[in-house]
Amino acid sequence: MLNTQRIVVKVGTSTLTHDSGALNLHRMEQLVRILADLSGMGHQVILVSSGAIAIGTARLALPERPKELRMKQAAAAVGQCRMMHIYDKLFSEYNRTVSQILLTGDDVDDPIRAEHLSSTFEALLDMGVIPVVNENDSVSSAEIETGQHKVLGDNDTLSAIVARLCRANLLVLISDIDGLYDADPHTHPDAKLIHRVNALTPEILEMAGGAGTWRGTGGMATKLSAAKIAMDAGCDMVITNGQRTEDLYGIVEGQDIGTRFLSMK
Repeated sequence: MLNTQRIVVKVGTSTLTHDSGALNLHRMEQLVRILADLSGMGHQVILVSSGAIAIGTARLALPERPKELRMKQAAAAVGQCRMMHIYDKLFSEYNRTVSQILLTGDDVDDPIRAEHLSSTFEALLDMGVIPVVNENDSVSSAEIETGQHKVLGDNDTLSAIVARLCRANLLVLISDIDGLYDADPHTHPDAKLIHRVNALTPEILEMAGGAGTWRGTGGMATKLSAAKIAMDAGCDMVITNGQRTEDLYGIVEGQDIGTRFLSMK
Protein backbone atom coordinates (compact mmCIF):
# COMPACT_ATOMS: atom_id res chain seq x y z
CA MET A 1 0.00 0.00 0.00
CA LEU A 2 1.11 3.55 -0.68
CA ASN A 3 1.94 6.06 2.07
CA THR A 4 1.94 3.47 4.83
CA GLN A 5 4.15 4.04 7.84
CA ARG A 6 5.77 2.12 10.67
CA ILE A 7 4.40 3.78 13.79
CA VAL A 8 5.41 3.42 17.44
CA VAL A 9 2.73 4.63 19.87
CA LYS A 10 3.62 5.10 23.53
CA VAL A 11 0.84 5.44 26.08
CA GLY A 12 1.56 6.50 29.65
CA THR A 13 0.18 5.33 32.98
CA SER A 14 -1.81 8.52 33.51
CA THR A 15 -3.65 7.90 30.23
CA LEU A 16 -4.39 4.23 30.92
CA THR A 17 -5.64 4.57 34.49
CA HIS A 18 -8.16 6.52 36.52
CA ASP A 19 -7.10 8.67 39.47
CA SER A 20 -7.81 5.66 41.67
CA GLY A 21 -5.18 3.65 39.78
CA ALA A 22 -7.77 1.32 38.23
CA LEU A 23 -7.70 0.74 34.47
CA ASN A 24 -9.49 3.27 32.29
CA LEU A 25 -11.16 0.64 30.11
CA HIS A 26 -13.02 3.18 27.99
CA ARG A 27 -9.80 4.89 26.95
CA MET A 28 -8.03 1.56 26.38
CA GLU A 29 -10.86 0.43 24.10
CA GLN A 30 -10.67 3.68 22.11
CA LEU A 31 -6.91 3.35 21.72
CA VAL A 32 -7.10 -0.30 20.64
CA ARG A 33 -9.86 0.41 18.12
CA ILE A 34 -7.85 3.18 16.47
CA LEU A 35 -4.58 1.23 16.44
CA ALA A 36 -6.40 -1.77 14.94
CA ASP A 37 -7.91 0.54 12.32
CA LEU A 38 -4.50 2.03 11.47
CA SER A 39 -3.19 -1.51 11.11
CA GLY A 40 -6.09 -2.28 8.79
CA MET A 41 -5.09 0.72 6.65
CA GLY A 42 -1.73 -0.96 6.09
CA HIS A 43 0.35 0.82 8.71
CA GLN A 44 2.65 -1.25 10.91
CA VAL A 45 1.91 -0.49 14.57
CA ILE A 46 3.95 -1.03 17.73
CA LEU A 47 2.45 -0.14 21.12
CA VAL A 48 4.69 0.78 24.06
CA SER A 49 2.49 0.67 27.15
CA SER A 50 3.22 1.80 30.69
CA GLY A 51 1.05 1.04 33.69
CA ALA A 52 2.10 -2.35 35.05
CA ILE A 53 2.86 -1.17 38.60
CA ALA A 54 -0.22 1.05 38.84
CA ILE A 55 -2.50 -1.69 37.49
CA GLY A 56 -0.91 -4.30 39.76
CA THR A 57 -1.34 -2.01 42.76
CA ALA A 58 -5.06 -1.71 42.02
CA ARG A 59 -5.42 -5.43 41.21
CA LEU A 60 -3.83 -6.40 44.54
CA ALA A 61 -6.04 -3.89 46.36
CA LEU A 62 -3.00 -2.23 47.91
CA PRO A 63 -3.74 1.09 49.64
CA GLU A 64 -0.99 2.90 47.73
CA ARG A 65 1.81 2.34 45.24
CA PRO A 66 4.42 0.15 46.98
CA LYS A 67 7.61 1.81 48.19
CA GLU A 68 9.68 -1.34 48.69
CA LEU A 69 11.47 -2.57 45.56
CA ARG A 70 10.37 -6.20 45.82
CA MET A 71 6.75 -5.13 46.25
CA LYS A 72 6.99 -2.79 43.25
CA GLN A 73 8.32 -5.65 41.15
CA ALA A 74 5.61 -7.99 42.43
CA ALA A 75 2.94 -5.41 41.57
CA ALA A 76 4.51 -5.02 38.11
CA ALA A 77 4.33 -8.80 37.53
CA VAL A 78 0.63 -8.88 38.43
CA GLY A 79 -0.16 -5.69 36.53
CA GLN A 80 1.64 -6.75 33.34
CA CYS A 81 -0.35 -9.99 33.24
CA ARG A 82 -3.61 -8.12 33.72
CA MET A 83 -2.73 -5.48 31.15
CA MET A 84 -1.77 -7.98 28.43
CA HIS A 85 -4.93 -10.00 29.08
CA ILE A 86 -7.04 -6.93 28.40
CA TYR A 87 -5.02 -5.84 25.35
CA ASP A 88 -5.28 -9.34 23.88
CA LYS A 89 -9.04 -9.42 24.48
CA LEU A 90 -9.63 -5.94 23.02
CA PHE A 91 -7.41 -6.37 19.94
CA SER A 92 -8.97 -9.80 19.27
CA GLU A 93 -12.37 -8.12 18.97
CA TYR A 94 -10.94 -6.23 15.97
CA ASN A 95 -9.32 -9.37 14.53
CA ARG A 96 -5.79 -8.26 15.45
CA THR A 97 -3.09 -10.44 17.01
CA VAL A 98 -0.76 -9.00 19.65
CA SER A 99 2.54 -10.12 21.12
CA GLN A 100 4.28 -9.20 24.35
CA ILE A 101 7.88 -7.97 24.44
CA LEU A 102 9.42 -7.07 27.81
CA LEU A 103 12.80 -5.35 27.70
CA THR A 104 15.66 -4.47 30.00
CA GLY A 105 18.46 -2.01 29.35
CA ASP A 106 20.85 -4.85 28.52
CA ASP A 107 18.54 -6.04 25.74
CA VAL A 108 18.94 -2.81 23.78
CA ASP A 109 22.46 -1.95 24.93
CA ASP A 110 24.09 -5.20 23.82
CA PRO A 111 24.61 -5.20 20.01
CA ILE A 112 23.88 -8.91 19.56
CA ARG A 113 20.71 -8.80 21.67
CA ALA A 114 19.61 -5.64 19.90
CA GLU A 115 20.08 -7.30 16.50
CA HIS A 116 17.99 -10.30 17.54
CA LEU A 117 15.39 -7.96 18.97
CA SER A 118 15.21 -6.00 15.74
CA SER A 119 14.77 -9.23 13.77
CA THR A 120 11.95 -10.30 16.09
CA PHE A 121 10.14 -7.00 15.55
CA GLU A 122 10.56 -7.36 11.79
CA ALA A 123 9.12 -10.88 11.81
CA LEU A 124 6.14 -9.84 13.94
CA LEU A 125 5.38 -6.78 11.82
CA ASP A 126 5.72 -8.77 8.59
CA MET A 127 3.01 -11.10 9.92
CA GLY A 128 0.73 -8.22 10.84
CA VAL A 129 1.17 -8.72 14.57
CA ILE A 130 1.01 -5.68 16.88
CA PRO A 131 3.85 -5.91 19.45
CA VAL A 132 3.02 -4.56 22.92
CA VAL A 133 6.24 -3.44 24.61
CA ASN A 134 7.11 -2.51 28.18
CA GLU A 135 10.19 -2.43 30.34
CA ASN A 136 10.55 -5.66 32.32
CA ASP A 137 10.01 -4.08 35.73
CA SER A 138 10.02 -7.45 37.48
CA VAL A 139 13.64 -7.92 36.42
CA SER A 140 14.98 -4.42 35.78
CA SER A 141 15.02 -2.37 38.98
CA ALA A 142 16.82 0.81 37.95
CA GLU A 143 13.86 2.77 36.62
CA ILE A 144 11.29 1.90 39.28
CA GLU A 145 13.80 2.24 42.13
CA THR A 146 15.68 5.40 41.16
CA GLY A 147 13.91 6.78 38.10
CA GLN A 148 17.18 6.57 36.20
CA HIS A 149 18.88 4.07 33.92
CA LYS A 150 21.87 4.42 31.64
CA VAL A 151 19.83 3.16 28.65
CA LEU A 152 16.12 3.13 29.39
CA GLY A 153 14.85 4.72 32.59
CA ASP A 154 11.35 5.57 31.39
CA ASN A 155 8.99 4.52 28.65
CA ASP A 156 9.46 7.74 26.70
CA THR A 157 13.10 6.77 26.20
CA LEU A 158 12.18 3.11 25.72
CA SER A 159 9.72 3.97 22.95
CA ALA A 160 12.32 6.11 21.17
CA ILE A 161 14.84 3.27 21.34
CA VAL A 162 12.21 0.86 19.99
CA ALA A 163 11.48 3.31 17.17
CA ARG A 164 15.19 3.42 16.34
CA LEU A 165 15.53 -0.38 16.49
CA CYS A 166 12.52 -0.84 14.21
CA ARG A 167 13.45 2.00 11.85
CA ALA A 168 10.04 3.55 12.45
CA ASN A 169 8.78 6.56 10.51
CA LEU A 170 6.78 8.04 13.37
CA LEU A 171 6.80 7.94 17.17
CA VAL A 172 3.73 9.23 19.02
CA LEU A 173 3.91 9.90 22.76
CA ILE A 174 0.38 9.90 24.16
CA SER A 175 0.45 11.80 27.42
CA ASP A 176 -1.65 13.97 29.72
CA ILE A 177 -0.40 17.16 28.04
CA ASP A 178 -1.20 18.74 24.67
CA GLY A 179 2.45 19.15 23.66
CA LEU A 180 5.35 21.54 24.18
CA TYR A 181 4.43 25.11 25.17
CA ASP A 182 6.59 28.23 25.05
CA ALA A 183 5.83 28.65 28.78
CA ASP A 184 4.27 26.62 31.60
CA PRO A 185 0.53 26.60 30.74
CA HIS A 186 -0.35 25.98 34.40
CA THR A 187 1.16 29.29 35.47
CA HIS A 188 0.98 31.23 32.15
CA PRO A 189 -2.58 31.24 30.72
CA ASP A 190 -1.28 32.91 27.54
CA ALA A 191 1.26 30.15 26.84
CA LYS A 192 1.25 29.04 23.20
CA LEU A 193 1.50 25.47 21.95
CA ILE A 194 4.46 24.88 19.63
CA HIS A 195 3.28 22.72 16.73
CA ARG A 196 6.59 22.12 14.94
CA VAL A 197 10.15 21.77 16.21
CA ASN A 198 12.92 21.47 13.63
CA ALA A 199 15.86 21.31 16.04
CA LEU A 200 16.40 20.83 19.77
CA THR A 201 17.90 24.25 20.43
CA PRO A 202 18.93 25.40 23.93
CA GLU A 203 15.76 27.50 24.00
CA ILE A 204 13.61 24.44 23.31
CA LEU A 205 15.42 22.37 25.93
CA GLU A 206 14.84 25.07 28.54
CA MET A 207 11.09 24.65 28.09
CA ALA A 208 11.14 21.20 29.71
CA GLY A 209 9.23 21.22 32.97
CA GLY A 210 9.10 18.81 35.89
CA ALA A 211 7.42 15.45 36.19
CA GLY A 212 3.71 15.05 35.59
CA THR A 213 1.11 13.40 37.80
CA TRP A 214 1.80 10.90 40.56
CA ARG A 215 0.71 8.04 38.28
CA GLY A 216 3.43 8.68 35.70
CA THR A 217 7.18 9.16 36.00
CA GLY A 218 7.87 11.03 32.78
CA GLY A 219 8.00 14.79 32.36
CA MET A 220 8.80 17.00 29.40
CA ALA A 221 12.54 16.51 29.95
CA THR A 222 12.28 12.78 29.21
CA LYS A 223 10.13 13.52 26.17
CA LEU A 224 12.73 15.88 24.74
CA SER A 225 15.38 13.24 25.40
CA ALA A 226 13.23 10.78 23.47
CA ALA A 227 12.82 13.34 20.69
CA LYS A 228 16.60 13.54 20.25
CA ILE A 229 16.89 9.75 19.93
CA ALA A 230 14.05 9.61 17.41
CA MET A 231 15.14 12.62 15.36
CA ASP A 232 18.72 11.34 15.15
CA ALA A 233 17.32 8.03 13.85
CA GLY A 234 15.30 9.76 11.11
CA CYS A 235 11.98 9.32 12.90
CA ASP A 236 9.47 12.12 13.53
CA MET A 237 8.05 12.33 17.06
CA VAL A 238 4.75 13.81 18.18
CA ILE A 239 3.57 14.62 21.71
CA THR A 240 -0.23 14.59 22.00
CA ASN A 241 -2.97 14.45 24.63
CA GLY A 242 -4.46 11.05 25.43
CA GLN A 243 -7.89 12.55 26.09
CA ARG A 244 -8.32 12.91 22.30
CA THR A 245 -7.32 9.49 21.01
CA GLU A 246 -9.01 10.14 17.67
CA ASP A 247 -6.26 12.70 16.96
CA LEU A 248 -4.03 9.77 16.03
CA TYR A 249 -5.62 9.72 12.56
CA GLY A 250 -4.67 13.34 11.91
CA ILE A 251 -1.19 12.87 13.37
CA VAL A 252 -0.49 9.97 11.00
CA GLU A 253 -1.64 12.22 8.13
CA GLY A 254 0.84 14.91 9.22
CA GLN A 255 -1.63 17.46 10.60
CA ASP A 256 -0.55 20.06 13.16
CA ILE A 257 -1.78 18.23 16.26
CA GLY A 258 0.26 18.40 19.44
CA THR A 259 3.97 19.08 18.94
CA ARG A 260 5.82 17.41 16.05
CA PHE A 261 9.59 17.08 16.22
CA LEU A 262 10.81 16.84 12.64
CA SER A 263 13.74 14.56 11.88
CA MET A 264 16.34 15.01 9.18
CA LYS A 265 15.25 12.28 6.76
